[in-house]
Order: sequence, then structure tokens, then C-alpha cells
Amino acid sequence: MKAMVLAAGLGTRLRPLTDDRPKALVEVAGRTLLDITLARLRDFGIRDVIINLHHFADLVATYLKNHGDFGMNIEVSREDVLLDTGGGLKKAAWFFAHDSEPFLLHNVDVISTIDFAAMLRVHKQREALATLAVQDRQTSRYLLFDDQMRLCGRRSGDGAPEMARPCQWPQPLAFAGIHLISPRIFSLMSEEGVFPIVPCYLRLAAQDESVVAFRADQFYWRDLGKPANVKQAAADIEAGLLG
Repeated sequence: MKAMVLAAGLGTRLRPLTDDRPKALVEVAGRTLLDITLARLRDFGIRDVIINLHHFADLVATYLKNHGDFGMNIEVSREDVLLDTGGGLKKAAWFFAHDSEPFLLHNVDVISTIDFAAMLRVHKQREALATLAVQDRQTSRYLLFDDQMRLCGRRSGDGAPEMARPCQWPQPLAFAGIHLISPRIFSLMSEEGVFPIVPCYLRLAAQDESVVAFRADQFYWRDLGKPANVKQAAADIEAGLLG
């Protein structure tokens, strides 16, 4: 299995920590976010990874070289213009061109104990195009799922839902920034240039493609998009909450 790490963002919410470095190189308990993410992938048996870069891209490239790519086969996908998640993934499609197995797509600024093996089992059992790790928690943006845990829409806060297909009792769940995706998605991506991935998922769900949820409520998860969250994650690590 291969993986892609999303690390191209400007990290504006993490300022001042990102004034002189990309968010991938922000440290938590003495380790960079990129190191932590790659270690999680490596522990799962993944050795082939592509990382998209933009903000302070050269610093990340040098960091990887100085650490021997952490014993992995790592490629970088440089973005002259930020392409958002969907555009960044599509630009890296060549890395997955000859694969039939699903791949992991992982935000560099999330830390979790989510079980990738269990997620993969769900993905294969459901014959899914994409499987999204989700939790029942408060967020500013929800994904909506039907009683079969199939994506049917999204909603911002308490606003009106945007439905991709009919669903009588949509369940709002928070996305964890971790996806399992079949390479078949690249043949279905009609979007070009800069585009987010969620509207693409909604369009495909409306076409009856299988975009499903993996419930990850029992696992530790934290978004590291703000300095306070980084500080809390460091305390969580010291407390042994990440195993």
C-alpha cells in the first residue's frame, strides 16, 4: 500500500509557529508533525509515500534528505500554486498510476491512533471508492451520512444542509482528515486545477459511487491547526494517551 501526506498548506492558523517553517516541521513533544505522520504510516507497513509541498518546500525537502527519508521511499509533489486537497491529489496521480490497491491520504496536521487496518477492512468489505474516518464530535463543518454510512451531503455548523442525494435522517459526523481511496477515483475526477476533495466526493456520491464512513469515535484524534492544540497534544503524548 502507498500513501500521500498533505503538507502543502500555509499553516496560517499555526502562526507564529509557522513564521519560519512549514506546518509539517512544527514540533510536538520534540518531534515534527511530518515525523509523527510518517512513523504512523511506517508502523502500518507503508514504505512508499508522496508528500505535496508548497510553503517552505525546500526546508521540508532538506529535512527529508537529512533524515534519509526516514527509511522510506519518498517522493515530493511541489505545488507552485496551492491546489487544495483535490487538486493536490490529482497532481500526484502518477504516483498511484499502476496500483489497484487503495491508498491512504493523510493530513500532516492531525495526530491520532485511528486503526488503519480496521479502516482498510471496512473499505474492502464495502467495496468503497473512498472511506473517510469520521467521529461524532462538534465541528464547524459536518459530513452527512445515511443509515448505511454512505455519504449523502454536508452542512456548515447549524446551517442548511447541502444534499448530494436523498436521505431521510442524515447523520452529521466530523471528518478526521484521513481517507482510504481506490485509485479508480482518478478516472472519475472531472475537476481541474485548484479544487477541494469534498465536493468531488459529493458529486460522486450523487452518481451512486460508494463513499462511506469509518467510525473512529473510540480512537484518540486531535487537529493540530492551532498553537494551543499543539501544546495540548504534547501534554497528551507525555500522559501516554497515544499508546
